[in-house]
Amino acid sequence: MNPVRQSGRIPARALHGTVAVLTTCGLLLTACATIGPEQTSARLSPGHAPQGAVGTASASPVPPGLQRYYGQELHWKTCPGAPAFQCTTVKAPLDYAHPDAGDINLAAARKKATGTGATRIGSLLFNFGGPGASAIDGLTAAPDAYASLNATYDLVALDPRGVGHSTLVDCGTDTSTAATDSGASTTSTDQEIQAQAAAWAEVGAACARHAGRLLPHVGTLEAARDMDLMRTLLGDEQLHYIGWSYGTYLGASYAELFPSRVGRMVLDGAVDPSLDAASQSLNEARGYQVAWEAFAADCAARDDCPVGHSVKEASRTLDSLVAWLDRSPLQQGKVITIDGETVLQMTGILLRAPSWPALRQMLREVLAGHTTTLLKVLVSALPGNPGDQSLTAVDCLSSTLGPRYTAGQAKAALAEFVRVAPQFGKSWVSSLTSCTSWPVPSQQTAHPITAPGAAPILVVGTTRDPATPYNEAQALARQLQSGRLLTWDGDGHTAYGRGSACIDNAVNHYLLDGRLPRAGMICTDAPDNANKPVGTAPEAPTPVGMRR
Repeated sequence: MNPVRQSGRIPARALHGTVAVLTTCGLLLTACATIGPEQTSARLSPGHAPQGAVGTASASPVPPGLQRYYGQELHWKTCPGAPAFQCTTVKAPLDYAHPDAGDINLAAARKKATGTGATRIGSLLFNFGGPGASAIDGLTAAPDAYASLNATYDLVALDPRGVGHSTLVDCGTDTSTAATDSGASTTSTDQEIQAQAAAWAEVGAACARHAGRLLPHVGTLEAARDMDLMRTLLGDEQLHYIGWSYGTYLGASYAELFPSRVGRMVLDGAVDPSLDAASQSLNEARGYQVAWEAFAADCAARDDCPVGHSVKEASRTLDSLVAWLDRSPLQQGKVITIDGETVLQMTGILLRAPSWPALRQMLREVLAGHTTTLLKVLVSALPGNPGDQSLTAVDCLSSTLGPRYTAGQAKAALAEFVRVAPQFGKSWVSSLTSCTSWPVPSQQTAHPITAPGAAPILVVGTTRDPATPYNEAQALARQLQSGRLLTWDGDGHTAYGRGSACIDNAVNHYLLDGRLPRAGMICTDAPDNANKPVGTAPEAPTPVGMRR
């Protein structure tokens, strides 16, 4: 789950100068842990509904001390810049265990159902991944993308705590400079890993200064509790939900906390919650390698392939290009330096899309010393707020690396990463120290999520998904007692809304009619990657996936 997770992106390396920051944080959450077996006062026991008075919007019980949150009224107004949607702000407790510690704001948007009466099911909550991506921006960007669902559901996006338009983890401008030195590396020498660990420590210190009160309270468990608060305020007895990439982890965590409140839930591009962050990182590196080799095999069959006519030749060409740019980076004006890691990062983004024509074009240009296509991809991936470290904050709070990885441990892992992913392994190793000096300890442990008693949960996996590899969807579907796996034999990150009529129809039938696809169903229809040039607008919002 990493980069452009658009998210799932490959660990980003800083572009030198003021353009700086493709945040490199985290795959860590992919492996990110879920609720552990131990219970503390700050967390709700898995599978145990909170007890208390009946809420005003639905018949679900309200946790003690939270009545003022569950009883609030939502005031919807037309969203600025998105007239088809209404926006509102929800008050939530900073700390669910201590509601008197203060409030945070959660931003939400909805598009009212076009149907009425018996045709309406309720609200459908969306999360496009991340962590750290705005669900509101994802949903409002394509207002007509889910017309078939909108006839029956109010379409609702809730920005998680610490993210987007909700109360934001903003660590200040201090992190802009530090983050330029904390990206991934194509060499991963002892010196470079030590330097990256030091840069991440600087980011953590800045976040402690600027956002220290919020940092302990932006984990996945509290975000899941926020979703239940939102469900109640919307007046729904059950949560109907579709989540992509990190959104699958958030949805599965909700199912573990509130199994009896799960409605129709779809988890696409699934994360395996039983993997710790190091295992997840290794698995993702392998996923990008598989995606690269699929692209290379397709390219090799084309007369105009810029990287050679076999997978081995293409991989050698990429290695040589990366090494050449690390020795002699291309300078674009005074602020942008294109080195080997930049090319790997942009390659990963185009593998995720997938946009193989744009990747062939980008590699052809860079081999000739030109960067037109690369810069287009880069601009699309740059963060909006260089001081925003919400991805890092959620990752480091919700994931575990056992004892957080030291620079020495990261170096020791290098050989295995390179073995499973010769082109991408070094980049992932360099991310293992991103939480070592984070000022807030991890609050969760990796473990299987079973969610006994939950309604059927549809898990969707893509066989050559680089950011959330297919074996993770298989694992989550097995873990969930009510899980059903739907497979797309395809490329790129996630499946629903990506051009497979088979997948889209199966998901829509479940969300609209409650009919699950048959067990073991595999969709083989595939959009033509040759017709997806860079810059093509997606038919639906692009899931951001896990990212580092």
